[in-house]
Amino acid sequence: MATIKDIAQKAGVSIATVSRVLNYDSTLSVGETTKKRIFEIAESMSYQKKSTRKKLTRRIAFVHWVTESEELTDLYYMGIRHGIEDEAKEVHLQLLKYTVNDLKEIPSSIDGIIAVGRFSKTQVKQFKAISDHIVLVDSDFEHQGCDAVLTDFQQVLVDAIDHLTEKNITKIGFIGGKETLQGSIPPTEDIREYYFRQYAKVKKVLNEDLILLDHFNVDSGYQLMKKLLSRESPDNIGFIAANDPLAIGALKALNEAKIAVPEQVSLIGINDISISKYVYPSLTSIRIEKELMGKTAVNLMMERLRDDRQICKKVFLETSIVKRETT
Repeated sequence: MATIKDIAQKAGVSIATVSRVLNYDSTLSVGETTKKRIFEIAESMSYQKKSTRKKLTRRIAFVHWVTESEELTDLYYMGIRHGIEDEAKEVHLQLLKYTVNDLKEIPSSIDGIIAVGRFSKTQVKQFKAISDHIVLVDSDFEHQGCDAVLTDFQQVLVDAIDHLTEKNITKIGFIGGKETLQGSIPPTEDIREYYFRQYAKVKKVLNEDLILLDHFNVDSGYQLMKKLLSRESPDNIGFIAANDPLAIGALKALNEAKIAVPEQVSLIGINDISISKYVYPSLTSIRIEKELMGKTAVNLMMERLRDDRQICKKVFLETSIVKRETT
């Protein structure tokens, strides 16, 4: 496993700077270029590349739900992008990059589309009008008629809740958010919140007062936890965050309030981004194989292009819980 020292040496900065960047220290005066370099190095050092394969040159539109700058708020998408880019190089696919705002710029001559993120039904229809070869990555609901690389979030939430109840925690909350997609009128329902509510009811631990919702970033996790702490003193409570940045923000608020973790509050994130092991205390998280999701998407596209596969495939990758110091 790469250490903070390894990252600092490769980035050409101090160990203290790396530590503060990876812990989202808002008081640190460091440029966006340096932050991005540190995050990129931390993410890239967590996996290895494979050998070259036989050449097949095609042009693929890579549509990313977030910009590379926005990736810095959630390294989950950076990991998927790395997987797609590395595997595309191995199989000699040329990636033409677009964001969700550039769909009208995708040429009809493209050989296929790999789209990462949660796209609306309207946007998926736009993809289908451009190409017959579509692979969606991390699409919650709208993936009919397309290949898709997916996470079984129902099992993710079962594993997370079971982990907490096995520790005799009966007050369990959820930290999440709402997102409005282009082509959607109301904010979309988050699949993680949906399955949390479903299984929490089964386990008889659903408490609406402990469901905290805002946006999916570090600051939201921080503000949501601060607001909760202002109205009650938590003891033997567990929280599951929809992603690691939310959990990291909540952890920062708990540390500031001198709430003992995990003695008073246990915390589980989802995604296991590379920096989760570097925060204090280190974050327990459900590991989603981000790079493998990206590589699998490219392999599905290759099946379409090389083998002329017509039947759609849905590939679910298994997850695992990485137990650290917050539970």
